Amino acid sequence: MNRLTEEIQTRLLGMQDREYGDFNSRIIPNIPRESIIGVRSPELKKLAAEYRGRDIGGFLADLPHRYIEENYIHAQFINGMKSFDECMGETERFLPYIDNWETCDSLAPKAFRKNKPVLLEKSAQWRRSSHTYTIRFGTGVLMRYFLDADFRTEYAEEAAKVRSDEYYVNMMTAWYFATALAKHYDEVLPFIEGHRLDAWTHNKAIQKATESYRVGEEQKAYLRSLKIK
Repeated sequence: MNRLTEEIQTRLLGMQDREYGDFNSRIIPNIPRESIIGVRSPELKKLAAEYRGRDIGGFLADLPHRYIEENYIHAQFINGMKSFDECMGETERFLPYIDNWETCDSLAPKAFRKNKPVLLEKSAQWRRSSHTYTIRFGTGVLMRYFLDADFRTEYAEEAAKVRSDEYYVNMMTAWYFATALAKHYDEVLPFIEGHRLDAWTHNKAIQKATESYRVGEEQKAYLRSLKIK
């Protein structure tokens, strides 16, 4: 084990909250309980920040990690990288080891905004993966980085093409379309009206959109009428 990995593990174990670990185990059921220490995300972010400026290469290379909290720290280290190329390289090395939704969704590098064309190509590659959380991350990239001023309906077309039997993939697709409806209702509505998603994802997207304060009441009523029975 790398020396920095050992140091971080020791510090995490010293911050353990067993009750929170039990709670986290319930909401991330595919992770063994013994792989969850029980440390809240604000404390993890604070711990990761303490290592800013230090040589973290050994920890980043020490994969797979033993605890889910180490994965969260790993994601925070990548999030803080300023170089697009370094950030992308470390993301691609880390993605195959991501095994849960929390780690996947915590990976949100700011440096990705520096090269949107390459990011868009990588997102498409990730969505073609056979790995559940790489696919989820690829759709999450479309949601996080391509739903504002640079939104294009063809990006929603790409998200709609994702087909999977995996709950965590389909939930991200639903989340994408719910957020897209909140931000670009008129452009995205045809995807719902045209039943472009599988039935479960379609209904979940409508549910999440109708829970959003950014969607108007008349729009919510119409969306509910489009649910597949």
